[in-house]
Amino acid sequence: MDNHTTVSTFLLWGFSSFPDLQDLLFVMVFFSHVTILAANVSIMVAVKLNHSLHIPMYFFLCGLSFSETCTAMVIIPRMLVDLLSDSKSISVFECATQMFFFFGLSGNNCFIMAAMSYDRYTAIHNPLHYSILMTRKICFQLMMAAWLVGFLVSMCIVTIVFNLSFCDSNTIQHFFCDISPVVCLACDYTLSYEMAIFVLSAFVLVGSFILIMISYVFIGSIVMKMPSAKGRYKAFSTCSSHLTVVCTHYGFAGFVYLRPKSSDSFREDMLMAVTYTVLTPLLNPIVYSLRNKEMQIALRKIVDSASRFILQVVNKRTLNI
Repeated sequence: MDNHTTVSTFLLWGFSSFPDLQDLLFVMVFFSHVTILAANVSIMVAVKLNHSLHIPMYFFLCGLSFSETCTAMVIIPRMLVDLLSDSKSISVFECATQMFFFFGLSGNNCFIMAAMSYDRYTAIHNPLHYSILMTRKICFQLMMAAWLVGFLVSMCIVTIVFNLSFCDSNTIQHFFCDISPVVCLACDYTLSYEMAIFVLSAFVLVGSFILIMISYVFIGSIVMKMPSAKGRYKAFSTCSSHLTVVCTHYGFAGFVYLRPKSSDSFREDMLMAVTYTVLTPLLNPIVYSLRNKEMQIALRKIVDSASRFILQVVNKRTLNI
């Protein structure tokens, strides 16, 4: 980090504009966070314990659930603390660390979804050779590539942002260290820096989205050539959950990170950020559990096993008393 940075701490203003709503927001965000953790952990446990789910589609779903859980852990616990605290200060190092992990994990989510779309294309285009084309090794390589690219791009963005000079206000108009609210505090934020950050953000969002759309164009052309309506319906139904998650994820992220910024847009961006940091991580397990019978069966087994375990513990304690 450059020595000319004069600000040592930032103030996360966040929801301070709504002092009367902070207790209500805390309760809502807390229960959303618990639900995110429970739902995504349930997906991961279900995939791990059920051998019928040991196929590439669920391997990538498990990876996406893990990444979404980590994304929520980077943002929401800090948000909960700030909602109850009078002091909302965060050091420059903590701010940079939060930004690095948030954008690294977010980029990872994008490329995992691109890998999932390629997996669906392979399953529909080459069902007989699917197990040969999508081996465990290839799936692992795709997953590692998603993590590597996501965090490399994030490192580039964080390096650019925190080599700027922060010498005016230290109040970030957001509940976490997002790019736009941080760079607007810099004295030397020029068009060249803005374009560099935009290109890196577009590489992740637009680049991964193009890969997803290419897969679905090929999927669509294959499905339309299928002779039976039942076959077309079955092929499209295997993609519907993924498409729902993709549309929601890219819709919110694109609105926040790819549109022109102004000082008046920060409050809008903050409200949208609540959606993609709190609600979007909930969407993945909900959509896949509602639309996928195999996942529903696996999750029911997990719930039944957990219920039996709790009942056994309660009965043992009752007998001891």
